[in-house]
Amino acid sequence: MTVQLPDSVDYVLLDEGTIQNRVQELATQISRDYEGIHNEDFLLVGVLKGSFIFLADLSRCLTVPHRVDFIALSSYQDKAETTGAVRLIMDTREDVTERHVLIVEDILDTGYTLQYLYRLFEARQPASLRTAVLLSKPDRHEVAVSIDYLGFSIPDVWVVGYGLDFADRFRTLPYIGALKPRVYEK
Repeated sequence: MTVQLPDSVDYVLLDEGTIQNRVQELATQISRDYEGIHNEDFLLVGVLKGSFIFLADLSRCLTVPHRVDFIALSSYQDKAETTGAVRLIMDTREDVTERHVLIVEDILDTGYTLQYLYRLFEARQPASLRTAVLLSKPDRHEVAVSIDYLGFSIPDVWVVGYGLDFADRFRTLPYIGALKPRVYEK
């Protein structure tokens, strides 16, 4: 089936089927690793806004009881460059102390956001702390961070769809597409 791409999207990097298969594989692995943990003890924390579709699909595929919460951060200074400074916009509602926390992030670019989150949650003394990241751009990493569950490593291209955006557009595309450079280089 041919996918009609928006004018701003150059090509499909990861199609819907490939994403769904990988999310199911991740959910199977996570379910196995967290087997026997009670609902109140296992908390998925999605990083808004980008992770919301990944988190929803992952959550529905898990076979272990869990709860879901969200956190919102800001790290981008302008359209294409990050400063490395991360700002907390919205904190979780759930207390994470003595709970098994899985941070669910859409993309690992420089690593500053995930590093910030890891330190933030580690200070709150969870029973365990792990990370699930849909996409990683190894060529962009500036700080070392641990990824416990990785969806895909991708090249250094601006991607949209499946929760990821450009100027708050393209989040609801069912696939992950590479944005045409002319769009973000303006």
